[in-house]
Amino acid sequence: MIGSFHLSPRLQSIANEVLRGTVVADVGIDHAYLPVWLLCEGIVSSAIGTDLREGPLERAKQTAVRYGVPNRISLRLCDGLSAISPEEAEYITIAGMGGETIANILEQAQWTKVGQHVLLLQPMSSQEDLRKYLTEHGYIIEKEILSREGDTIYLTLRVCAGKSAPYSLAEQWVGRQEQGMASPLRLSYLDQTIHRLSRALSGLSLAWQSQQKVREAEYRLALEGIKMLREEWIVWQR
Repeated sequence: MIGSFHLSPRLQSIANEVLRGTVVADVGIDHAYLPVWLLCEGIVSSAIGTDLREGPLERAKQTAVRYGVPNRISLRLCDGLSAISPEEAEYITIAGMGGETIANILEQAQWTKVGQHVLLLQPMSSQEDLRKYLTEHGYIIEKEILSREGDTIYLTLRVCAGKSAPYSLAEQWVGRQEQGMASPLRLSYLDQTIHRLSRALSGLSLAWQSQQKVREAEYRLALEGIKMLREEWIVWQR
């Protein structure tokens, strides 16, 4: 049965980062496709899954039973990482949530800053807020992986504990880039972010509140920085 079990590109981008022989804890487990696939492929020895609701945990249990690994995954009803001890897992995966929610989960689990864990984070929104939180609160973004499903480009962050060099406003929106880095979707990701910021600015330009004007100034600064990164990236690809 496992031969017909394939992960979606966005989940595969997370699975590719997990080291063989480790234990993974998946927060917001839903159907448990990621940890169950890792178990079936023999990449992890055991897994933990958490969720706030009973429904996703029941779906996760059904998936584990279907693929013959119910005794190797511990399913827990809890908020974020609150029911997980630091020594129980080496890898923490959090996907399918907004960047602010992911940041809040990490803020409530200060042990993730000690340095013993690899965090694989896939924010569905507010990527700039998550990058800002991580780089200013004791984490280093080691790697950014982009994957595509249809017209959507997904971002996966590989994160560890440590002191990060400050990120520019543009880098908070699109991450760091270095000459020679392999990222075939990078240009499309920059273009999509430029389009998103441009649309946001069009809406903000109609508002006159002081708070909105501050945000407009930040967006314009970020947009100019991203455009410079885009030109730099194009030059590097020649």
